[in-house]
Amino acid sequence: MSTPDTAPDTAPATSASPFSSSEAHPRFAEALRELGLQVEVRRFPDATRTAAEAAAAVGCELSEIVKSLIFEADGVPVLVLMDGSSRVDVELVRSELGAGKVRRAGADLVRETTGYAIGGVPPFGHVTRTRVLADRGLLNHAVVWAAAGTPHTVFPLDPKTLIGHAGATVVDVREQTA
Repeated sequence: MSTPDTAPDTAPATSASPFSSSEAHPRFAEALRELGLQVEVRRFPDATRTAAEAAAAVGCELSEIVKSLIFEADGVPVLVLMDGSSRVDVELVRSELGAGKVRRAGADLVRETTGYAIGGVPPFGHVTRTRVLADRGLLNHAVVWAAAGTPHTVFPLDPKTLIGHAGATVVDVREQTA
């Protein structure tokens, strides 16, 4: 929860920092209120739909962006939180869930499950409660940035708090490079 005058990689501010969720999607702003979270939501004129766009807008490393990705495991939606510089290994997700088949969800299922469009899905505050997996790599940062419900908004939070509010299980599901 850094302020505009601080670097994005600084530690989150205390709960005394100003609460500014007005830029967030209304459903996500309500989720923040219900959780008692005070975060600064930043809105950008250009879309931050991809991790690369978000990192460029924020001025942070690509790995400090949280991608909130919906998959189908045997037809059941599951949310995977992954750092922006990595890819999800679907086979590791399948193994972790004990599922027969895992595939990336289509846009309709993403919206139906979360209430948000692809490119703006936050890590929590969804219309449907789903199982959540968070890749361990997110914990390598003091602060990570995630979508705030629209393709133009992001917010910073320490990864442990983000993972906790998402109700995620920390796992290793990152695709390993050769």
